Amino acid sequence: MSIEENRLPVLLSIRGEQYFDGMEPDITELMTEGTMELMPEGVAFSYEESALTGMEGTTTTFETRGRQVILTRSGAVNSQMIFEEGRQHTSLYETPFGELSVDIQTSRLRSTVTARGGLMEIRYSIAVEHTVTGRNCFKIRVRLR
Repeated sequence: MSIEENRLPVLLSIRGEQYFDGMEPDITELMTEGTMELMPEGVAFSYEESALTGMEGTTTTFETRGRQVILTRSGAVNSQMIFEEGRQHTSLYETPFGELSVDIQTSRLRSTVTARGGLMEIRYSIAVEHTVTGRNCFKIRVRLR
């Protein structure tokens, strides 16, 4: 089976929430078309960012691997974040102004995404250069097109 045959067209409904102390939450909702790839360890789904998200020219991929979800962005923005409930992972976040060290502490990770679609929820706190900057949540619905 070729890679193209292994990719399924999907519709993604993505809700991002950011919470900062003493402020109203910042909520972003996005509906976009993407692709889902079935892999031995799980699934991966990808979509192209738009001007709406401020990351035009970037491909975002969520990949499930056992108890982990790996978020990879490549293109205009390059980064990788590893989410694993109850664990902290550190990665580099590349910006036009240089690289930052980012600590991701995942408090909740739930995924029911299979070849038929499903839901994913990731709740985490993020620390930039070891200073907590806020709490975040991704809620993603994957539906076959």
